[in-house]
Amino acid sequence: MTHPMSQPSIVPSLAAVYETFAISWPTVLDAMLGRVDKDVCDARLASWCDKVVRHARMDIHVRGKEHMQRGTTYVVMSNHQSHYDVPVLFHVLGANLRMISKVELFRIPIFGEAIRQAGFIEIDRSNRARAVESLRVAKAKLASGVHVWIAPEGTRSASGALLPFKKGGFNVALEAGLPILPISIQGTREALQAKSLRTLRGARVQVTLAPPLEPTAYAHGDLKTRREALMADVRRAIESGL
Repeated sequence: MTHPMSQPSIVPSLAAVYETFAISWPTVLDAMLGRVDKDVCDARLASWCDKVVRHARMDIHVRGKEHMQRGTTYVVMSNHQSHYDVPVLFHVLGANLRMISKVELFRIPIFGEAIRQAGFIEIDRSNRARAVESLRVAKAKLASGVHVWIAPEGTRSASGALLPFKKGGFNVALEAGLPILPISIQGTREALQAKSLRTLRGARVQVTLAPPLEPTAYAHGDLKTRREALMADVRRAIESGL
């Protein structure tokens, strides 16, 4: 369904904040009572992303969904242009997904503890030991059958152009030995640009899933050579959908 475009407004942004904290409180409470359950967290995330997308009246189109096979665990890698990338990816891929997020998000009261308890993975690139531990946690998630989303740019692109990639996530992908699913997201930047507080309702969002990259194709050579080859192929795959 196509929604009419409107003037940017703070209302859907505030609604997104409300929906976010509405699922954060019960998750934190569950953690205090020692009863955090992944299925419950998944259900909350599914409800949250659908409500956020609906408040923004996004017109989401998906190509290449057949590349995501049921029963296969993926390292998901996409470009990153907006805060709306997160609910859009949950909306498209389902709630069995956790992301590697910058440590600053985990310092937000209530919200930070909620995403930590829900299984999101914090990474502090200024602290090598903590960053290595975060990557270990990501590999454990993948081993348990949970898709892990990595934004290899490391931050949102203000211009929309693909930024240089960070290498840490590619080490996870190679060590996990699981297929990498490259995804291109277009349109979320129009809905909410980096550092903006106003959402443009009715934005058309295109999500394109590229064919997975199999780890066996990167099994030869030293780590640096394998990593650079994978980074180049992921970049080409994401760029092809932009």
